[in-house]
Amino acid sequence: MTEAEFDALRAFLKTKSGLALSPDKRYLVESRLSSVCTRFKLDSLSHLVREIRAGRSMALEKATIEAMTTNETFFFRDKAPFDLFQDVLLPKYLKERASTRRLRIWCAAASTGQEPYSLAMLLKEAAPRMPGWHIEIVASDISTEVLERAKAGFYNQFEVQRGLPIRLLVKYFTQVGDQWQIAPEIRSMVDYRYLNLIEDFNRLGQFDIVYCRNVLIYFDANLKADVLRRIANVMAPDGSLLLGASETVLGVTDALTLDPAHRGLYSKNASSAAPKMFAVGGR
Repeated sequence: MTEAEFDALRAFLKTKSGLALSPDKRYLVESRLSSVCTRFKLDSLSHLVREIRAGRSMALEKATIEAMTTNETFFFRDKAPFDLFQDVLLPKYLKERASTRRLRIWCAAASTGQEPYSLAMLLKEAAPRMPGWHIEIVASDISTEVLERAKAGFYNQFEVQRGLPIRLLVKYFTQVGDQWQIAPEIRSMVDYRYLNLIEDFNRLGQFDIVYCRNVLIYFDANLKADVLRRIANVMAPDGSLLLGASETVLGVTDALTLDPAHRGLYSKNASSAAPKMFAVGGR
């Protein structure tokens, strides 16, 4: 693969997925796309780039994007965002939404489902405090492959040992051969949807809580600002956004404000809280 071909591939990935690869990531491209070449019977990465430039195969384009997407995740990842949900956000919205008894949550980069299922288990544990409540968890990702895995809810021994308390493993999972499957009652709490964050997501409706963790780090500054602005647009006026530990809105957008008491938690600026119109199916 020549430098020109590598640059063309970088441009394709940025245009189609927002992924901004630096010039020193050539090794990553070569390691991840070799299996795509094998799958599509292409004799080299140069051949792959030529096919993408020709635009003859949507399946090849999709496979290339999915191969370059990082899907690192695990149950209760980083712990603090889930403690924050359980100890701060859930009590807050149980009080503030008491009249409607409705709560909508969006996991904007759900990968194989550990994040939304972690929230679903916390909500299931809190169910005795929430009689009559309607809870909706929308989980989205750009990769249809990981979404299918998430919907099935199967995890290997390594995956259930990463962050998942043994009490919840015993309570909400069933062993199937050498895999563990999460209970249907938890799977049914999550609505998985394909979504590319560089595209419009206004149709999802309005959310009280948004988890968008460890995905903005792959975008350039302009796209980060755009995505954060559009996330603010789909947040309720008193909505909450949680970002990854290495992510921030500071210096990126003024649509959101850091909560000084809680690291990684952001609220909507008053100037961004004007009512929005949403498609049918949202709130």
